[in-house]
Amino acid sequence: MGLSGGRYPRLTLWLLLTGLQRGTGLASSVCPPPAPERIGYVPQLASPTLAGTLTQSAFTLEQPSGQFSHLNISDLDAIWLVVAHSNATPNFTAPRRVEDVPAPADLTQRGYYLTLMAHRSLYPGNQFGNQLRVLRIGNDTGCFPAKRGCNTPLPGPGPLRVKFPVMRDRGSVAETEWSSETRLQQAEALQAAPGPQSAGAVVIIAILSVLLAVLLTALLARLIYTCYDTRGSTPISGPEQSVYVRRYDTHHVISLPAVEDS
Repeated sequence: MGLSGGRYPRLTLWLLLTGLQRGTGLASSVCPPPAPERIGYVPQLASPTLAGTLTQSAFTLEQPSGQFSHLNISDLDAIWLVVAHSNATPNFTAPRRVEDVPAPADLTQRGYYLTLMAHRSLYPGNQFGNQLRVLRIGNDTGCFPAKRGCNTPLPGPGPLRVKFPVMRDRGSVAETEWSSETRLQQAEALQAAPGPQSAGAVVIIAILSVLLAVLLTALLARLIYTCYDTRGSTPISGPEQSVYVRRYDTHHVISLPAVEDS
């Protein structure tokens, strides 16, 4: 009895320890990664006075200068820019691997993609006032949309929202806030004039064309006549030709001889 009674406590203790170890391992494998730190920065569009801030396929952001100087962010962490449709922002999840980074071609399916990967050394906080630092989204016209990290022109007007996540191998460690909605410019469709006005315009154009043809014909005929008349006429003496005039007396002027006084 004593031997069997000594075995059961040992067996019970071994089972408890094994169960705790298994439970710990299961909890660690199921537990999601910690939530990323929130950076209180809202991405902003560049000044409207800057030419080309908004176009039909691109827009310009201010650089997030000095926004990533946190202790838990290292110089090796990748800082991406997320471009997303406004209705897809709640579905964004930062990928844990570089292979899972969505390309611009995934915008139609996922509703977002990542581009312009950088490090915090490119966003320093000590900038001079005369320096202009901006990010041009959709500026690379020679980039293939299926390429990861491509900055290809945007396919539609939006509305779009952006933010900057800081990522490493275990996912996102810090993220800025989402920007406000950005709508790109749209090409205005040409509206055709109503029927009666269009027909009247055609008639006016036809009349003006006929008058222009008549005027050109008259000018051409005048030019031909002038050239022909000049060839058939006698040439006029020029300054180099001498003109001789014979000297003569008028018939009513007679020189009388002097009469001597008698």
